[in-house]
Amino acid sequence: MALTTIDPTPALVVIDLQKGIVAAHTDSQAAAAVKQATHLTTEFRRHGLAVVLVNVTGRAPGRTEARRSGSSAALPSGWADLIDELDVQPTDHLITKRRRSAFHDTGLDTLLRDLGVTQIVLAGIATSSGVESTARSASDYGYHVVLATDAMSDPDADAHRHSTERVFPKLGETTTVTGIIDMIEATR
Repeated sequence: MALTTIDPTPALVVIDLQKGIVAAHTDSQAAAAVKQATHLTTEFRRHGLAVVLVNVTGRAPGRTEARRSGSSAALPSGWADLIDELDVQPTDHLITKRRRSAFHDTGLDTLLRDLGVTQIVLAGIATSSGVESTARSASDYGYHVVLATDAMSDPDADAHRHSTERVFPKLGETTTVTGIIDMIEATR
């Protein structure tokens, strides 16, 4: 885990911490990830840094071999609402995605470029799905990517471990929330 710096204009991008998804992930790793992600949002706001909160309301229509629960049913009321713990603020940027990556057809890249962002810090659920897809896209778009591994969770522990240990080091820098906050303090 090596974080070299926090750029002058970073953004925190929090993936899918919404009521329907968080409620389905009741394990201790998910609870810890939510706590750490909300801690990051507080610190980014305190330093006047961009916070982007992403929710999901759809998925790609193609067939997959993996089981898809509720694939054709409408989402329950409130399912896509961001969790209360995020304490959404008027300065936050809200993005709704309909695919795994927060960059796909959402305007996220345009928003970040308009803000002058060169580095994104990622947190959220699920590590091997929305977080990893967004990290891959961010890397492809040329952002410096920081992955707060203790602020993310996956229902599949092996998939989480594979993403954090094998995939993420190829896409950016992995670290902890404490490491990110310490670096923000040191560079501000």
